[in-house]
Amino acid sequence: MRIFLPFRPVVIATCAAVFLLVTACWAGITSNLLIEPGKQFALGGGQLGAFRVVAHNVGKVPVEIKERPRGGGNFGKTTLAPGARGTLRFMAGSTALLLNPSAQQARLDLKITGDTRLSMTYEANGKQ
Repeated sequence: MRIFLPFRPVVIATCAAVFLLVTACWAGITSNLLIEPGKQFALGGGQLGAFRVVAHNVGKVPVEIKERPRGGGNFGKTTLAPGARGTLRFMAGSTALLLNPSAQQARLDLKITGDTRLSMTYEANGKQ
């Protein structure tokens, strides 16, 4: 006995789309980030959820990482020496600041998970 399912291709396509969406959200963002001397990279700000950054300093200069909470101000989280790795968590609405205070280009490999609807921009070091 054969069962006729007229919407079978639609059901399969829908399930595949949902699977891809869930996988993409779970996978997060992977980035090879370059930061010019005297600049900082601002990640996030205003997003509804928290996010996590796993960073690996693959460059030759240390990189400072700070958090700018939704209400303003900055506070230090850590400094990643060349070759160092770190996992940092940022609150909902916060901005992660990755600062390059050196005279050479900084390079980081990042894996970002959580609420990844984040703005991304470069700023001059020390901008509040």
